[in-house]
Amino acid sequence: MSQSDPDAIPDAIIVGGGIGGLGAALALARKGLRARVLEQASTFGEVGAGLQIAPNCTRILAEYGLLDEARELGVAPADMIMFDALDASELTRLDLRDLERRYGFPYLVMHRSDLHALLLRGCERAGVELVTDSRVDGLAGDGTGVIRADGGVERADVVIAADGLHSVARASFVGDAPVSSSYVAYRGAMPIEDVRGNDVHEDAVVVYVGPRCHFVQYALRGGSMFNQVAVFESPRAKAGQADWGLPDELDQAFEGACEQVQRGIPLMWRDRFWRMFDRDPIDRWVFGRVALLGDAAHPPLQYLAQGAVMAIEDGWVLAEHAARNRSASGAVDWDAALAAYQAVRPEHCRRVQTTARDWGDLWHLDGPRRDRRNALLRDRDVRDYSFVDWLYGPTALEPGQEPEMFKPIPL
Repeated sequence: MSQSDPDAIPDAIIVGGGIGGLGAALALARKGLRARVLEQASTFGEVGAGLQIAPNCTRILAEYGLLDEARELGVAPADMIMFDALDASELTRLDLRDLERRYGFPYLVMHRSDLHALLLRGCERAGVELVTDSRVDGLAGDGTGVIRADGGVERADVVIAADGLHSVARASFVGDAPVSSSYVAYRGAMPIEDVRGNDVHEDAVVVYVGPRCHFVQYALRGGSMFNQVAVFESPRAKAGQADWGLPDELDQAFEGACEQVQRGIPLMWRDRFWRMFDRDPIDRWVFGRVALLGDAAHPPLQYLAQGAVMAIEDGWVLAEHAARNRSASGAVDWDAALAAYQAVRPEHCRRVQTTARDWGDLWHLDGPRRDRRNALLRDRDVRDYSFVDWLYGPTALEPGQEPEMFKPIPL
């Protein structure tokens, strides 16, 4: 990738070349603005396995001209099905084809690296300046630049901090700490042929919800690959021990699970795992000419599958307000654009973060509360979209466009 030209001052410096950073750069470039992405690694890339892209994000990919390619790279499942992880009984489902008719855009599942590469290609075509080996250690004192690890300073009209859960910018302005959920995720992606005898659903996103654990499955890459995620609460984490989330805890967590889950557990990658952290929501993301974006602003737990989606939405909203506040000469009133971004995004993402925590609690119930949850979910009408309308509809650009929240399930 290119090295930055210190004499050419871009409209925006974006710290971090993940999905959020590339999404923001592409959104700004499509509005005719000059974006420079600073990535600390030697190459642009993503680790992990699958992710889910709901209609509130595929709508944006369509606007960027990327939806057809995303469909080719991913899978558009027919259903999302929730089962009980102990007895394998079906609890509820979403008809994702009907969901597409309702919201106008599909629900896709993709390999994380495929979505990242899709955005990277879009940035290259749009003329985004993509700079590798460029770690940012701090912000310039006046807030209009960043300080690289090598001591160099790069300046722009605005700095967008898309540097993830451990954001340097967030540490500078907020100073809070990540919050451990005491849950850990194991992942595994394999050829579809390796799981065809395991009673899997190739045309659905499936989640088995159980006491203090859950198991997710869906196909990737046009159906040629299969993705699995095993998540469980770590007893060692609850006890305050440092060595939590190891493979022995994985096996123990799913000992009582149904046969479909038991068949999947041995296929998980055991040489790596992801401890699950989020942060408490904050109501301020903009500090002068520095704006937090993506996980730097709102790292969620994954239960609503909206982490990457929210990051892409952030970039789209910011670029829309930059365009709205651009004069005939091409100059952007960044103070106005950032104020508009600040006015709408934190509240939406607060809702997602807190609902994700609550949704995770609902999945992991045991005893009588599990029985009550199962009964309520079985009674749900398959065409009831009241709990996702606030999430999957058009992304709000102004606070008054934010829809009402759903009514919580009464347990």
